[in-house]
Amino acid sequence: MGNAKKIFEGLLVLQYRSGNKKAFSLLVKRYNTKMCNHAYWFTYDKDIAKDIVQDSWGIILKKLPYLKMPNSFGSWAMQIVTRKSIDHLNKTSRVREKLKDYYNEPKVDNDLDHKESDLIKVYEAIKGLPQDQQIVLRLFYLEEYSLKEISEILNKSEGTVKSRLYHAREKLKTILKNRNHE
Repeated sequence: MGNAKKIFEGLLVLQYRSGNKKAFSLLVKRYNTKMCNHAYWFTYDKDIAKDIVQDSWGIILKKLPYLKMPNSFGSWAMQIVTRKSIDHLNKTSRVREKLKDYYNEPKVDNDLDHKESDLIKVYEAIKGLPQDQQIVLRLFYLEEYSLKEISEILNKSEGTVKSRLYHAREKLKTILKNRNHE
């Protein structure tokens, strides 16, 4: 995320703190869809994802006056959604069973072209990685966060994030290489 975006969001946080309620509405407008997509990635359930994001906005609203670095609003907000999503997964074994069933369903359609088939293989391989590595891959490649931002979101050191990203890539290579030889 560019510095200009961070500075703008920091200004919105400061405006909200000084009584401008529209500033919070702008933050919601900028982040709500992204946060819902992020929560959905964990839950695979739109309604649960929306509930998680709604709860997250409640926390954000309460804690926003105390945010030490207003320019870090985006990674801070995503950190809250990530934690709420993981909490939900840990509390709900029913969801875990549902995910297990979902993952075991065959995904390849004979009509898919070669590239789509390869993408499905990569997607299936990613699902075979530990959750912490899946999260880092998603934040880095799909959400395009920097390593520093990911470390803030996950509340882990930058070194830990780098290590997880490296190990995720290496495991993916191995899984994909083995699948190609089958």
